[in-house]
Amino acid sequence: MDPSYAREYRDLAVRHWWWRARNARVRDHAARLLDGRRDARMLDIGCGDGVLFPFLSAFGTVEGIEPDPLTVTPDGPWRDAIHLRPFDETFAPDARYDLILMLDVLEHLDAPEAALRHASALLAPGGRMLITVPAFELLWTHHDDVNRHVTRFTRGTLAAVAKAAGLEVVRGEYLFQWLFGAKLIERARERLLGPAPLPTVPAAPVNEALFRISVAEARLGGRFLPFGSTVLAILAAPAR
Repeated sequence: MDPSYAREYRDLAVRHWWWRARNARVRDHAARLLDGRRDARMLDIGCGDGVLFPFLSAFGTVEGIEPDPLTVTPDGPWRDAIHLRPFDETFAPDARYDLILMLDVLEHLDAPEAALRHASALLAPGGRMLITVPAFELLWTHHDDVNRHVTRFTRGTLAAVAKAAGLEVVRGEYLFQWLFGAKLIERARERLLGPAPLPTVPAAPVNEALFRISVAEARLGGRFLPFGSTVLAILAAPAR
């Protein structure tokens, strides 16, 4: 991640409408998957500063992996639960996880299949993975360049990568349908006028309105509409 962007990342993750809406949908799914448990083991890969940890910790024990130290507050409340290291086969915990999150991680990787395969090996029996990735190559903008993305996915291409890693899609849906058109306009604008500035938190009324629109849209139609700017998927390992 671009260093100047990484330093602003925690504030964006806490206050910006897009991160708040994505995380709201993630919380909805995680709560259903964990179903009131208090003894679950959870791993958040690419966790940043652990913004979701207060929510997840209500279900059990949560830890994270974050390869970019600029996104982690050195004296933050969850620092001891975050492994500052890459996620690769040298990460070998002593127990498996009931829920693994990879939120906007796979698009950064040259070999997403390998990362999913290793994550699959860390799932406990009956465990699930909760994934989000940016959707559709035609929505590529300067924001993808700044974030050092390698690719954008569709439900189909993400399902193919998951299958190659030995996983199956339990549920797949698109988020931010309304943003699809806005991203197309942004892409066209960038071609004419050059890159847009990095995201900032809008004025409070606008920020709150966009958050509410995005949350309502996700809960009403994301599973059924064939487009959006983000893919969310729940993955499982086939019964062994």
